Amino acid sequence: MQTYLGLGSNLGKKEHNINFAIQQIAEKVGKVIRRSTYYYSAPVGFSSDNHFVNAVILVDTQLTPLDLLHQLQSIEMKMGRTEKTKEGVYEDRIIDIDILLYGDMTVDLPGLKIPHPLMHERDFVMNPLREIQY
Repeated sequence: MQTYLGLGSNLGKKEHNINFAIQQIAEKVGKVIRRSTYYYSAPVGFSSDNHFVNAVILVDTQLTPLDLLHQLQSIEMKMGRTEKTKEGVYEDRIIDIDILLYGDMTVDLPGLKIPHPLMHERDFVMNPLREIQY
């Protein structure tokens, strides 16, 4: 199944973090078909002096949406990611990987919503997504 993933990092060597995550995705999730250029943005939803590097990739995977989510969370944890939020507030992160689209499937589970519910509100997602969509 062709799926679009959004990646972001605002700690450490940000471009390296994105590249390493993409390498891990290629090894554990499926073939990376296309990737966007880097997009740079200020944090959204929380205050930080650390700006983000963002990218979107298209991956061909055999994983189900839930298995994909678990594999992406495993990659995030391997890279040092802990919680997505602290007391409901976003925090700086070494890596964030979101499932944006999974074919034309809609998923509405407590821990997984596809299409990503906030993607249309975020230029740092939509611009790189448009770059690699045909």
